[in-house]
Amino acid sequence: MNGIENYLGFLLAGIIMNLTPGADSIYIITRSIAQGKKAGIYSVLGIGSGAIVHIVLAAFGLSAVLAKSIILFNIVKWAGATYLIYLGIKMLMDKSDLFDKEKTEFDKVSVKKIYRQGFLTNVLNPKVAIFFLSLLPQFIKPEYVNSSIPFLILGGTFLFTGTVWCLFLAYSASFMTDTFRKNDRIGKIMKKVSGFVFIGLGLQLLIKRN
Repeated sequence: MNGIENYLGFLLAGIIMNLTPGADSIYIITRSIAQGKKAGIYSVLGIGSGAIVHIVLAAFGLSAVLAKSIILFNIVKWAGATYLIYLGIKMLMDKSDLFDKEKTEFDKVSVKKIYRQGFLTNVLNPKVAIFFLSLLPQFIKPEYVNSSIPFLILGGTFLFTGTVWCLFLAYSASFMTDTFRKNDRIGKIMKKVSGFVFIGLGLQLLIKRN
């Protein structure tokens, strides 16, 4: 199949990977609970777009450069971690009501902002690039390693299953929003929790070994 071997094995491995909680799923759940279904969906779309970048890079060999260059890896790593910590601090310092109606009625600007944050959260995580570069070749026949087609097919498969799962998370988590909106105190607590979650994700990215 276009240079791919054990496609069903890859599909199973990909689904297991998708179900394993990670930075992306935590980000989506946090956004969905804090700001509702629409915010969760656009977070998913942003993260999915970031994954497409990593898939294309892996398919055309550019991720190999990142994997071999400690300097480039650390630059991207620090950029991604700094961005997550920035989001967390910004949320902690925001004094507005998390569930204020004006905050939950998204316009085009806020939608683009949520999408952009999801995209940057994923694309600035070098661990994702290394993940694709290390997993995909395991299911490609040796004589096809120089072809981009099997990489794109496998990457697209992983992206599809991951997006389905992330949308499920967004829809499920958003149901909690209505309950929280009835209590102002819970809304304030959720904003603080969300801020600490983003900061924690950023610190985790910095602390983890390459």
